[in-house]
Amino acid sequence: MMQGAKLPQIHLFEMRRLEMLSNTIFGVAMTLLAYDLPKASSFTQAPDWHDVLRVYAQPVIALTISFVVAGVFWFSHHRRLAVAPEGGRGVVFLNLLFLLSIIMLPVTNGLYGVYRLDGVIAVIYGFHLLAIAAVNAVLWVLALRGRHDPQLLVTALFPVFVFVLGVIAAFAAPGVAQFVWCLAFLAPLAGWLAARRAG
Repeated sequence: MMQGAKLPQIHLFEMRRLEMLSNTIFGVAMTLLAYDLPKASSFTQAPDWHDVLRVYAQPVIALTISFVVAGVFWFSHHRRLAVAPEGGRGVVFLNLLFLLSIIMLPVTNGLYGVYRLDGVIAVIYGFHLLAIAAVNAVLWVLALRGRHDPQLLVTALFPVFVFVLGVIAAFAAPGVAQFVWCLAFLAPLAGWLAARRAG
């Protein structure tokens, strides 16, 4: 009887096994964000302040946004693994898709760092951020099935709405989009407010 009771668990995957893989992926991706920063060889002589700003401002802005985004989603990912320590095959593959979207972040970050004010590049970067947030939100919805936790749910969904607005802003005014994307960092506050309203 005991064996029969444990049978359904055979088909579940212990999500904590993803922890080491995800730590490696996030660590490498976040480190590679700096790879596209201009090197000293960009200058033919010792630069003045104007030269430094001209060469480094755009790449550093892009790196900062991408690094903080990756850090926020790293935290969300590990929190989700703690909330739902087991999952089926579909959830595992969705987690791998989520990690793939993180791996691609240095690629779009490199483009955005060079062509931050270009509409096409801003939209591509915005869609990438939106894809990361959307897959993360779907995983949170699956993790919270059968639970009533508005704080965690709103915290996961809030960045999706912000990045949708960011993509729209990137179409209309690429220079404004970066300020819209930064609103995603208010997700914990949005979750806290949702919990207070529900309470």
